[in-house]
Amino acid sequence: MRAMVLEKIGGPLKLENLPVPKPGKGEILIEVKTCGICRTDLHIFDGELPKPKLPLILGHQVVGVVKQIGEGVHLRKVGERVGVPWLGETCGRCAFCRSKRENLCMDAEFTGYQKNGGYAEFCVADERFCFPLPASYSDIQAAPLLCAGIVGYRALRFTGEAKRLGFYGFGSSAHLLIQVARSQGREVYVFTRRGDLEAQKFAREKGAAWAGDSETLPPKLLDAAILFAPVGSLVPQSLRAIDKGGVVVCADIHMSDIPSFPYKLLWEERSIKSVANLTRQDAEEFLQIAAKIPLEVKVNSYPLERANEALRDLKEGKITGSVVLTIQ
Repeated sequence: MRAMVLEKIGGPLKLENLPVPKPGKGEILIEVKTCGICRTDLHIFDGELPKPKLPLILGHQVVGVVKQIGEGVHLRKVGERVGVPWLGETCGRCAFCRSKRENLCMDAEFTGYQKNGGYAEFCVADERFCFPLPASYSDIQAAPLLCAGIVGYRALRFTGEAKRLGFYGFGSSAHLLIQVARSQGREVYVFTRRGDLEAQKFAREKGAAWAGDSETLPPKLLDAAILFAPVGSLVPQSLRAIDKGGVVVCADIHMSDIPSFPYKLLWEERSIKSVANLTRQDAEEFLQIAAKIPLEVKVNSYPLERANEALRDLKEGKITGSVVLTIQ
C-alpha cells in the first residue's frame, strides 16, 4: 500500500510502499477513502507532542470501508463504512475508564500518534473505537466530523447553557460548531487573526452575530468562549470578553504558554477549562446531531502524495474550513 510516513520529527513525510497491515484480535482492516488533516497532526509533526511512534503514519480523521475483520470482532462487518477518530484504544480498567472518563485513560493510545493512522491506503483500528457515519455525508465531507466535529462538540458541551458564545479561531472545528450552536439558538461572536477578513466574512456567512480580530473586545460581554486557536495569550484576552461566571474552554491538545495576568480577570467566578481528547459517547452524540442538522462542511482536498503541502498550507493559515486527503 501507499503511505505517507513520518520518519523523523520535522519531516518531511515520505511516500513509501508498505505491506498492508493485518487486523489482530478485536481489530478491523479499513480501506481508507479519505483522511482529514488536523492541527494536532502539525503538533506531532513539529515535535510539540512528545514521544510519537516513529516511523509513523499520521491521520486521525479516517473514513473508509471495512475490508477484513480480526478474531472476536462483532460490532463491525465487512463492507461497512466507518470513521476512526483520535482516541484509538483505552485500557477499560483504570480509575478514569471506570468513571466514564475514558478520554483521560492512563494507558490510552491515539490514532496517528501511537497507532498508525489514515495517511495511507489501509489502516487497522480497534473496532470499539470505529463509528458508522451518517449516509448524508460523502467520504470527503465526513472526515472533518471525526475530530474537528467530535472534539469541538465536547468543548461546546463545556459551555453549559451559555447563550452568547465567543469562538477564537475559525477553522475546521469552529466552522462546524457554529452551525451546531446556531441550531441551539445561541449567538456566536467570532475572533480571527488580525486582518483575516476572509475568515471573518466566512464566519458571518455561517451565522456569526459579529466577527472581528482577536485583539478586539466584542460589542457585548460573552457567557462563554472557546479557544480553537492554540495561542496562550488568548486566555487572558478571552477572560476580558466574558461576563461574571463565564467559562473559557481551551479546545486544543497543545497550546503556547499562557502569559501571567491579573487575578481580577478571573475573579467573579470566571473559570478556565481544558478539553482532553474525546469519549465514545461524544462521538455517538455528535454524529447523531450531524445526521439531523445537517452540517455544511467546507473542504480543501489534496491527494495523498501532497500531504506535505497540505500540512504547510494549514500551518501558514492558508486554509478556510477543513483539509482532507483523498486516498482512493
